[in-house]
Amino acid sequence: MTENSPPRPATLRELADLLMSLDDLLVSCMRCGLCQAVCPVYGATFREADVTRGKIALLENLAHEVVKDPKSVNDRLNRCLLCGSCELNCPSGVRIMEIFIKARSFVAGYLGLSPIKRLIFRQLLTRPRLFNFATFLAGVFQKPFIKLANKTVGAFRVPLLKPFLGERHVPSFPGRSFSSQRGTLDIPASSSGLRVALFPGCVPDKLFPSLTEATLKILRHFGVGVFFPAGLVCCGIPALASGDAKGFLKLTAHNLAELTKGSFDYLVTPCATCAANVKDNWPRFMDRYLDDEKKAVAAISPKAMDVTQFLVSVLKAEFKPVVPKPDAKRVTYHDSCHLKKSLGVAAEPRAILKSLSGYNLVEMPEADRCCGYGGTFNIMHYDISRDIGQRKRDNVVSVKPDVVTTGCPACLTQLMDLLSQNNDQIAVKHVVELYADSLPDQAA
Repeated sequence: MTENSPPRPATLRELADLLMSLDDLLVSCMRCGLCQAVCPVYGATFREADVTRGKIALLENLAHEVVKDPKSVNDRLNRCLLCGSCELNCPSGVRIMEIFIKARSFVAGYLGLSPIKRLIFRQLLTRPRLFNFATFLAGVFQKPFIKLANKTVGAFRVPLLKPFLGERHVPSFPGRSFSSQRGTLDIPASSSGLRVALFPGCVPDKLFPSLTEATLKILRHFGVGVFFPAGLVCCGIPALASGDAKGFLKLTAHNLAELTKGSFDYLVTPCATCAANVKDNWPRFMDRYLDDEKKAVAAISPKAMDVTQFLVSVLKAEFKPVVPKPDAKRVTYHDSCHLKKSLGVAAEPRAILKSLSGYNLVEMPEADRCCGYGGTFNIMHYDISRDIGQRKRDNVVSVKPDVVTTGCPACLTQLMDLLSQNNDQIAVKHVVELYADSLPDQAA
């Protein structure tokens, strides 16, 4: 089959193998229902079919249900944020994320991938120059379409694209990505003796390049060497979440080829989702990689980590709590799901925030409850995503902050949307942006 041929369903053998692997994972679920209390989707809809227990009941008879009504099964499986709340709180240790990823692959394999998803996952995202060019065009031609909605938040309305974007308030495109501005970087280690591969991910590279610049500034401040191949592409999580294992493997293979061009001690990213995907999901497909790719995944995946974890736990940088200045801004922190629930990183960003004398950290209620973004979930089920996000917004404003911060670029976009729609005058920043602003400027 050529790359441009129409999508085809998976073979019966591939589907059978997926079903067998699912059966092995499903047997440990006790139907206790504890997932119900922590599921943000169920908290918004109160539908049993939306909670993990309901989806597992569906999966136990997956083959029959898919033959009977494949589109309905696909819709039910996609009404999940993959936030990991249920898995973290499961007393039986059910590997729920792996179950849902495999189930989505089964259904996508049965139905075949839609042409638009195939175009995005296997064409646009795998071609960094094309993606950068599309980002540039979006930055150039966006002015007639966008209208400033909230200056403090930095969010815009897009009235002319309302049929596609709905009521969303979105950040503007900066025009040039970090990778197109910087190109490949190969900076040797200095005082730290450590060298990292900088993996920004799509959103920090294309939509928030200032976030990647802030990450680079911090790494150089601590004398960390930086290897950044400009040909890096998406980490693959959008494709994987949509059930496109082949697109995921293509993206992973491309990144492995780029990363193996250099040597590094750690792979560092300001995107919690990318860190979790590289660490947890890249190794899940060991049986599908070529031999050289298997070796690369085995070497690289354990090195992946969030930048705040690297600063606090690896560099052992001193982030001593300070007494906030009298005029310090109130800042509250949102725990992104992939950062806390997947990677176990919660204390590190708070340690950094407490070390900033210009800010006074105030904890919001339910700081670790999902904001409701979920990548493609926000696109496919925006009404539910917005309802979940409204609860997060209410928790944010309850502590009257000047700034809300987080460790995930996707969460940034959700917070911007909901705060702007509610006309809240609260700035939205990534933790590393706040910390980078406290450091002296340095040569580019």
